[in-house]
Amino acid sequence: MTRTDAGIDVTSFGKIGIIAGNGLLPISVAHSLASQGRPFAVLGITGEMDPRGPLSQYQHEFIALEEFGSLARRLKAMEVETVVLAGGVERRPKLSQIRPNWETLRVVPTIIRGLSLGDDGLLRVIVRYLEKRGLKVAGAHEIVPDLLTPKGPLGHIKPSARDLEAIRKALEAAKAIGALDIGQGAVAVGRRVIALEGIEGTDGLLERVAAMRGHGRLAGKEGGVLVKCAKPEQELRADLPTIGPNTLRMAHAAGLNGVCVEAERSLLLEAAEAVCEADRLGLYLYGVTAEEQKP
Repeated sequence: MTRTDAGIDVTSFGKIGIIAGNGLLPISVAHSLASQGRPFAVLGITGEMDPRGPLSQYQHEFIALEEFGSLARRLKAMEVETVVLAGGVERRPKLSQIRPNWETLRVVPTIIRGLSLGDDGLLRVIVRYLEKRGLKVAGAHEIVPDLLTPKGPLGHIKPSARDLEAIRKALEAAKAIGALDIGQGAVAVGRRVIALEGIEGTDGLLERVAAMRGHGRLAGKEGGVLVKCAKPEQELRADLPTIGPNTLRMAHAAGLNGVCVEAERSLLLEAAEAVCEADRLGLYLYGVTAEEQKP
C-alpha cells in the first residue's frame, strides 16, 4: 500500500481524471502522475485548457461548461474513478447556450444554485454532484503532496520584523475577504492594507498595486507583501491558494518585498524555480503556519 505523508492511500484512487482549467496546476499534476506511471486522463474545459499545450500529449478530451450535465458520464467513459479539479476558469456557463437534452436539463437547478453561491460555493456544488454519481474527488495536494507549500522561509531571504507586521495585517485582511468568498489574497505595506484580491485574481491584484506605485499612490520606499491564504470555509479539494514563479515576478514588478502563503494549505507550483526567482529578485518567499496566524 502506498501512502502520502498525510496518510492518504494513493492506490485507492484508481485511474485519475484531471478536470483541467487554465494555468500551471493541471500541468503540474499531469506531469507528476506521468512521472510516477500512474493512470490518468485529462478532461479539458473548452476555452480554458490550451488545446496545443503540454496537456495535449496525454489522453485528453474537451468539455464545454454548458455540457456540465454530461460531466460524470464523460469521466466514467474515460474509466476514471477519482477526479481532481485543477486550474482556473475565467468565465461562467451561459445558461442560454445549454443544449436542451434530458441529461443536462436535470442539473440546471444545480448549476443555478452553484452560480449564486460564489466561487467556493460553486465548487462545493460540483464536488457533491460528482460524489453523488459515484466518483471520488481528491485535492491536487492529495494527488501530488509535493505541491503543498512548506513552512518558514523558502529561500535565502527572510522577512524582517517590519515585514512580519505587514504579513499579519495582510493575513487579517485576506481572512476577512475569504470569509465573504471574495478572494484569497491581500497586499499590505507596513501596517496598512492597500489592496484586496477580487474577481480578477492574484495577477490582477498585483497589476493594480504596480499601477498604484507607478502613479505615485504609494509614497515612500517601503515595499510591502502579498499574502495568500485559504478561505475559512475553503473546500480544500479545490481552489487552494496557488502561486508560482510568475507570482514572484509580478510581486517584484509591483515593488513588493516578498510573498507569503499559508503553509500546508496552499500550492507552490514549480517550487524550485519559484525559490530561485525569489532569491534572484531579492524577495522573501515565506510559508506562514497556523500558530503564526494567531493574534
